[in-house]
Amino acid sequence: MMASSYNAKEEDGQLSGAAGSGGVGAGKSKKPDNTAFKQQRLPAWQPILTAGTVLPAFFVIGLIFIPIGIGLFVTSNNIKEFEIDYTGIDPASECYNCSQTLTWNSTKPCICKVPFTLEQSFESDVFMYYGLSNFYQNHRRYVKSRDDSQLNGDASSLTSPSKECEPYRTSDNKPIAPCGAIANSLFNDTLTLYYINPNGTESLVPLIKKGIAWWTDKNVKFRNPGGNNFNLTAVFQGTSKPVNWRKPVYELDTDPENNGFINEDFIVWMRTAALPTFRKLYRLIEKKNNMIPTLQRGNYTLDITYNYPVRRFDGRKRMILSTISWMGGKNPFLGIAYITVGSVCFFLGVVLLIIHQKYGNRNNSAEIPN
Repeated sequence: MMASSYNAKEEDGQLSGAAGSGGVGAGKSKKPDNTAFKQQRLPAWQPILTAGTVLPAFFVIGLIFIPIGIGLFVTSNNIKEFEIDYTGIDPASECYNCSQTLTWNSTKPCICKVPFTLEQSFESDVFMYYGLSNFYQNHRRYVKSRDDSQLNGDASSLTSPSKECEPYRTSDNKPIAPCGAIANSLFNDTLTLYYINPNGTESLVPLIKKGIAWWTDKNVKFRNPGGNNFNLTAVFQGTSKPVNWRKPVYELDTDPENNGFINEDFIVWMRTAALPTFRKLYRLIEKKNNMIPTLQRGNYTLDITYNYPVRRFDGRKRMILSTISWMGGKNPFLGIAYITVGSVCFFLGVVLLIIHQKYGNRNNSAEIPN
């Protein structure tokens, strides 16, 4: 049998000649052009999986992933975290009355105290978070309900907000600043932490409210209109506060560098969460003395100005105290995932090695009959 070479160009020439001889009356062929691409003759590489390549790959992946997973899991477990639910669902809860009577239209704040005990000291810097459950910040219309130009300090958008903000675009025939559903639902509970001394007196735990937002959000995405004009009352004149707010945006803080659109509590809230159960950074507790823990073990009281109603959407509210590590907050999932993948690969490598040792030699020594 003689080997024959295939020349696509020659065949292309023959086909074109044949088509040309048919004249105008010949019908156009639906056959794809005789090219390497359309006839699937492009050069290709297909790996041949053998025991010599597959087994080492499984063992290497297992030996790399398992130690990494153990390190991530141990690091996550070393992070100290304390969480307390203060929604007030249980009638015996200190915040039960607040949860049952509070609405968005309430003008008088409701205050409740929740005592708790820390079983172990928090040595490094502590991050205080507030958490919400069953709150879908990832809803499409909710995510779009904002005006980024207005939040960036654009004067025209301040007086004429985007239509994406509807139905929270205007109020009392005045433009709302900031407009949209995200800003309108701003979390406004006030949390204060006290340490109970052995003699029964309370000591206020200092909470830092600045430095909780992303640098790019604070310095790039959010700006007050009027530039360096700190007279925000005049800057926001002619606008209306969001419907569910109790005070206008220029009264969020007495600090001019943390007021208006650049208020860090507001900025943190405007970065929407991807899941219905989430936490957002509320305050920082810095370590001041290396000899004294940031939060000593003992009894504490959480004073809550209960302003944020969640009963309408069956939500839950909680306060979280947490330290962090080089990998961030407490998250055992990543370590467990690495350990699982590494263990599965190592197990498959052992199983395939046994199969190869048992049946591989038999196939190699098999003789082909004449």
